[in-house]
Amino acid sequence: MPDDDQLDQRIIAALRDDSRISNADLATRMGLSASSCWRRVRALEDAGVIRRYTVDVNDAAMGLAFKAIVHVQMTRHDRGLVKDFVRMIRTKDEVRACYATTGGSDYHLHVVCPDLDAYNRFLEDFLFTIPAVASAQTHLVLRTIKD
Repeated sequence: MPDDDQLDQRIIAALRDDSRISNADLATRMGLSASSCWRRVRALEDAGVIRRYTVDVNDAAMGLAFKAIVHVQMTRHDRGLVKDFVRMIRTKDEVRACYATTGGSDYHLHVVCPDLDAYNRFLEDFLFTIPAVASAQTHLVLRTIKD
């Protein structure tokens, strides 16, 4: 029988593949009883290893054909300005992910929009109105290799 860490990794892999799998099917796949499997999944949730269950959406089917990685540089790192920037970024559906990073840019945004016009509105009506934003450099996503 695999050790606990290997079993947890297998459970996580199965849930990543299909988060809607029933506990009974997951238990069968893992070689566990349903109650034992449920307890392991619950322990992973309680420990914060499994944070949430989500849906993988096909952006193109949703009319979101434009994807970009946006490198944002801040005017300065004033605590209040940064806090406002983060709060505002969290409100925008176009921003799928935001990472604070080291290097030449302060933040990297994964942005999706229907088209270039919508992206320009995102920049002009939203991103460039945030006082902390000094500049943004857009890198278009040509194709997704791994999501």
